[in-house]
Amino acid sequence: MAVYSMTGYASAAVELGPALGSVNIEARSVNGRFLDLNLRLTDELRSLEPTLREMLAAACRRGKVEVRASTTRGAEDGLPQPSAEQLNRLSRLQGTVQAWLPDARSLSVNEALALCRGGAGGAHWEAPALEAARQCVQGLREAREREGARLAASLTERTTQLRELARQAAPLIPAVVQKQQQRFQERWREALATAQVGASIPESALQERALTEAAAHAIRIDVAEELTRLASHLDEVDRLLAKGGELGKRLDFLIQELHREANTLGAKSAALELSAISVDMKVLIEQMREQVQNIE
Repeated sequence: MAVYSMTGYASAAVELGPALGSVNIEARSVNGRFLDLNLRLTDELRSLEPTLREMLAAACRRGKVEVRASTTRGAEDGLPQPSAEQLNRLSRLQGTVQAWLPDARSLSVNEALALCRGGAGGAHWEAPALEAARQCVQGLREAREREGARLAASLTERTTQLRELARQAAPLIPAVVQKQQQRFQERWREALATAQVGASIPESALQERALTEAAAHAIRIDVAEELTRLASHLDEVDRLLAKGGELGKRLDFLIQELHREANTLGAKSAALELSAISVDMKVLIEQMREQVQNIE
């Protein structure tokens, strides 16, 4: 299944004929937390709104979608052609109204033509409008799919870069931990010498306590666990991108977890090299977060 972006644009037009006009529909979508449909239809196409909403809901799961539909009238369709039945009906209605309301004025030609157009309805627009809507919705879905493919490729590129940074960090951890342990033990001995507690406490007890504190300090600065969790989250991101479908919210959660691991790596870092790697990771993760905001 493909990965879909919430950003896209499409338009479609169906001609009724040179003398009759055309139906024009355009749709644009941007990212949104839920599916938000905004339809702007002319009076002739107002009856198609429920069908358009169903078509859009089937094609899109999330995003703010705005659809504009209009008609262009041809040379023969500029004025309505009222039938005798319509004119008779208007005449009877006018007579009834004026019988009850003697001060009511008579209909003008323009008003009569407008009422005839409304009475005729937009039935002859319905079939071409539905065809234009199908083309437009399909075009919007394809545009969102193309943009989604680009987003997925961008995210995959960044997961590869994050794995490379994690690979660079892994060999540094044992050396950093050992160096910090040695530094801790040296400061421990200096502190004991300054405090002059060696005379009252056996040397073996001091040495055992120093080893215990050094081990606890090593655990606090060891970031191997964070790198393991980061690799696990990256595997899940790649799995979701390969699976496709509606995955934006799950990716957003994983980005938060990746950011947490990178922050912890920087906070626990005891070496300049690891700090630099943590900063590079956070830059990549922030770029991923911006991309994920557009995924359906």
